[in-house]
Amino acid sequence: MQQEQITQPTFETLDLSVNDHVAEVFLNRGDKANSMNVTMWRELQACFEWLDSEPTVRTVILAAHGNHFCAGIDLNMLMDVQGQNKDPARRAESFRRNVLVMQDNLSAMEKCRKPVLAAIHNTCIGGAMDMVTCADMRYATADAWFSIREVDIGMTADVGTLQRLPKIIPYGVACELAYTGRNMGADEAQSVGLVNRVFADKEALLEGARETAAMIASKAPLAVRGSKEMLLYSRDHSVQEGLNYIATWNAGMLSAQDLQEGLQAQMEKRAADYEN
Repeated sequence: MQQEQITQPTFETLDLSVNDHVAEVFLNRGDKANSMNVTMWRELQACFEWLDSEPTVRTVILAAHGNHFCAGIDLNMLMDVQGQNKDPARRAESFRRNVLVMQDNLSAMEKCRKPVLAAIHNTCIGGAMDMVTCADMRYATADAWFSIREVDIGMTADVGTLQRLPKIIPYGVACELAYTGRNMGADEAQSVGLVNRVFADKEALLEGARETAAMIASKAPLAVRGSKEMLLYSRDHSVQEGLNYIATWNAGMLSAQDLQEGLQAQMEKRAADYEN
C-alpha cells in the first residue's frame, strides 16, 4: 500500500515520525532523563491531538530516547504549578487550574482515537506513571521499574495515576504503590497486568512494539477506533450501558465497505486494503 504524503509537526521535546500508518513518538530529553518540563507537557497534548486528527495514522508507539524512559515531572516546575500569589485562595485557584491543564495534557493520549502502545525502558516514575496509564497497552524491558513517587515528596499524585491505575491492576496493589512509593520491577508489573509483555532489552522492546503496532495498523481503522471507544466507555460505565452504546454505535458506524473488503481478503487469502 502506498503511504500518503503528510506534513507532520515538529517539537522541541518530542521526536515524531510516521511510517506505514504507525506513528512513533519518542520523548527527547535524554540528557535530563526525559523529565517532563513545561514544554513537554504542552507538546504531548499537541502531538496526540495531531495524531488523533491525522487520517494516515492508525496506531501510535510512545517510547523514549536515552537511558531512561521518564523520570517524571521536572522538579523546577513544581513552584510554578503552585503559583506565587500571596492570597491563599487565589494561589489555590491557580494551582487547581494548572493541575487541570496538566491533566488535559496527558488525557489527550487517552482521547486519541488511535491505540497507543507505551514502550518503557528503565525508569518510569511519578509523572511518567500518569502518562503511561493513559496508554492502551504497556510493554517493558526487563530492567524497567515503576514507582508512584509523589508520596515521597509529601504530595498526592494528581494527574491521573490514582484514577486510572486501579482500573488496570488490582486495587490493593495500586494502594500499596501509592502509599509506599516503592519500586515495582518489570516482572511484577507483568504479573499484575500493568504491562503486557517484558522484553530482554530496549532493541527487543521496540521490535516487539512495532510488530504489534503493525498488526493493529493492518486492521480496519474504523473497527479499531470503535473498539477503543467501547473499551474506554465500558471501563467507566455499567455492562448494560456499554451494550446499549455499542448497538447504537454500530447502527451508525458499521462500514459495509470494510466488511466486504475484510471478507473478500479472507476468501482470497490476502491482506485487506482498508481506507484510512
